[in-house]
Amino acid sequence: MIVVADNGLITEDNNFKMGEVEYEMVELLRRLNINRPVALTLACLSKGEEISSQCIEMVSGLRQPEVSIAMRYLRENDWVNMREEKKNHGKGRPVKLYKLTVQMETIINTIEENVIAESKTILQNIERLKNLS
Repeated sequence: MIVVADNGLITEDNNFKMGEVEYEMVELLRRLNINRPVALTLACLSKGEEISSQCIEMVSGLRQPEVSIAMRYLRENDWVNMREEKKNHGKGRPVKLYKLTVQMETIINTIEENVIAESKTILQNIERLKNLS
């Protein structure tokens, strides 16, 4: 969780951990052909809190490029919002903070629609093969 102090400085509470629910969510998303980085990132974001890319890396075990690729996919689907905050001290790039812009239920419904559409296409292809043979 990101904590904003009275002075406006941002610190990160490293108490965020993935529990059984999040790991089961990852496993189920993987079974639905959602790639591993996206599944892990969604699990990290599923609580609806704003979270930094560094925290996602630490909690999920993903590397920075994997988090970036997952975030690109989530942004392309308009499922996540990104904002940048200046670091508390020192130089360097701003911290990127992410938060879901839609409920997990909406994301799950979209995945469901995609799976149903893909299944219909597969069944149509099988039917066409039967007709050709």
